[in-house]
Amino acid sequence: MAVSSTPARSQDPTAPKARAPRRPRGEGQWALGHREPLNANERTKKDDDPLNVRARIENIYAHGGFASIDPVDLRGRFRWWGLYTQRKAGIDGGRTAVLEPHELEDEFFMLRVRIDGGQLTVAQLRVLAEISTEFARDTADITDRQNIQYHWIRVEDMPEIWRRLEAVGLQTTEACGDCPRIVLGSPVAGVARDEVVDPTPAIDEIVRRYVGDKRYSNLPRKFKSTISWLPDTPYEANDIAFLGVEHPEHGPGFDLWVGGGLSTNPMLAKRLGVWVPLDEIPDVWAGVVGIFRDYGYRRLRNRARLKFLVADWGVTKFREILEKEYLGRTLLDGPAPQLPSKPLDHIGVHQQRDGRNYVGAAPVVGRVSGTQLAELADAVATHGSDRIAFTPYQKLLVLDVAPERTESLVGALRQIGLEARPSAWRRGTMACTGIEYCKLAIVETKARGEELVARLEERLREFDADISIHINGCPNACARTQVADIGLKGQLVVGPDGRQVEGFQVHLGGGLGMAQGQTAGFGRKLRGLKTTAEELPEYVERLARRYLAGRTDGETFANWVVRVDEEELR
Repeated sequence: MAVSSTPARSQDPTAPKARAPRRPRGEGQWALGHREPLNANERTKKDDDPLNVRARIENIYAHGGFASIDPVDLRGRFRWWGLYTQRKAGIDGGRTAVLEPHELEDEFFMLRVRIDGGQLTVAQLRVLAEISTEFARDTADITDRQNIQYHWIRVEDMPEIWRRLEAVGLQTTEACGDCPRIVLGSPVAGVARDEVVDPTPAIDEIVRRYVGDKRYSNLPRKFKSTISWLPDTPYEANDIAFLGVEHPEHGPGFDLWVGGGLSTNPMLAKRLGVWVPLDEIPDVWAGVVGIFRDYGYRRLRNRARLKFLVADWGVTKFREILEKEYLGRTLLDGPAPQLPSKPLDHIGVHQQRDGRNYVGAAPVVGRVSGTQLAELADAVATHGSDRIAFTPYQKLLVLDVAPERTESLVGALRQIGLEARPSAWRRGTMACTGIEYCKLAIVETKARGEELVARLEERLREFDADISIHINGCPNACARTQVADIGLKGQLVVGPDGRQVEGFQVHLGGGLGMAQGQTAGFGRKLRGLKTTAEELPEYVERLARRYLAGRTDGETFANWVVRVDEEELR
């Protein structure tokens, strides 16, 4: 009998048993059968589609007031209609992460209005102004999503607000929430001299088909889009972006990018390498959203953005799934887009393709008011235009201005606090909502931004370079801090007396690929490089003076930051 060389398995019942290989934990991907809710947010969406909450707002909560609102609706489903509770006044930043939501929130709401593509008529602008003055204590912010954001909104007033908005073709549907949010577009779409194809019809079709569609109202997290022929939106920081490109055989179309997003794990969007004609954009857009819905990671909220799926799959697999499972056809390969020689922000006076002008003007850090918007509507109408556009940089444009009336309009805008020939500081500074209204914020932003701009305009009036300054009240990067020349992330820091005070962690030299020669990246984050809020103007002034003194001919601030020693940046 042959003897096996393999030892017999022990029959000792006390011997440890070999463990079976552990199955990888599911990430909550519906397409792989992981349908069970894995966190409170997923449970809320499964229990009731958030779009259904509007009926309860109109029929119950608007009559019963704030106290009648179901907490699950209040802190969850309300967002699908653009509503967040705002921060209760007087709660300092040190308590942001300590208090429960009901302790942080006031009985008023922040409300976002969708303005897909960013363009408005005078009639729409007047309604936005009226809502601000009548229902929002004259508040209004132009955000970096090209929309208007109000504060002090009462739930009792929402039915009337919706009635007025919808009467002029505006809405708040899915302005927030785990759904397709506002679609960014070029503020000069249809009028720019360098635009080959106006993508506005694709934006309009996406909104018509899919916004408010329950097939897409339950995504793992928010989904941000931009569609523009020109590289004048932050396309690398969005979940999906279509950017104009000329195909050598098929002509003008759009280059597709996926997986961008900032916040605490910033990632830049990646090219899929495909060419998409204008009329196919809505279908391709829906395919990408479908992938996110079905394959997105729902188990953990901090990994639920599309960027994590793209990073894990890579563009080759992502394209394959898009083509085979969602489109049923192969997309054409396409070239990379050609970028302009300089970044486009459209501030100042520019000629349109029809010979008329558009005028880009800057409020300070996006802060306006209903009164100011009403005055803007009057100025626009008086100068023969019916179109206004907001930019993704908290600025605004007046389109279709006759050449002979342009200087008069520039003067009229200046009289209401909107500068068409702003300083570099006003032109390049953005700020998120901050602790004044936001429950997530740790520091003040809007007022700090206004103070900073005023100080720099006084001390560095003739500054001749473009430096972007983005101020954020927390790590979530709503103001795109990581891709600014000077990015300021709000946090508590140790002040001169040893006590904690409001301050900022400093990111330097970040940027997106918006022009030839620019390399997209998140800049330098030097160990310990922080400033108190009080010292911020002095720090930025010192940094700007060092840049002016030490730059080489034509050297940008971002390139200078990379080149110099750390001590120069402190």
